[in-house]
Amino acid sequence: MRTLRSTIRSERGAALLETALTLPLLLLVTVGIVEFGRAYQTWQVLTNAAREGARVAVLPGTNDAAVQDRVRDYIEAGQLSYPDSASVVITRNNVIPIGTGTATASRVQVDFPFQFMVLQPVAQLVSSGSTVGAPITMRATATMRNE
Repeated sequence: MRTLRSTIRSERGAALLETALTLPLLLLVTVGIVEFGRAYQTWQVLTNAAREGARVAVLPGTNDAAVQDRVRDYIEAGQLSYPDSASVVITRNNVIPIGTGTATASRVQVDFPFQFMVLQPVAQLVSSGSTVGAPITMRATATMRNE
């Protein structure tokens, strides 16, 4: 009788069960931290690429092709995959307020499709929506005054 009670009250396997319940949550949090860190790094590269494009756009005598090449070169140097998938929009001679007057400026907007490596496929498994697994469009803009 005593061995039957000790067998019923035994906690053998409790640690295994707790691990089986908490490990998937811990892995999901870890993967989420890595994925959002990668997304933030991508956004920083795009922001700096837009700034570099704006620096080239304000130079006298430059054309749009030179600006787009500079942006794509920066994206490639930032080790983002598929730099040609970036959309670069250049707007010149914008009127911006400076103090009590106005000045003209050039604006560069960079759009880049970003896709999570792990989270989007997991979301596609959980949800059957058509936009769940689609890439996210990240946008960065930079405006610089023409000299």
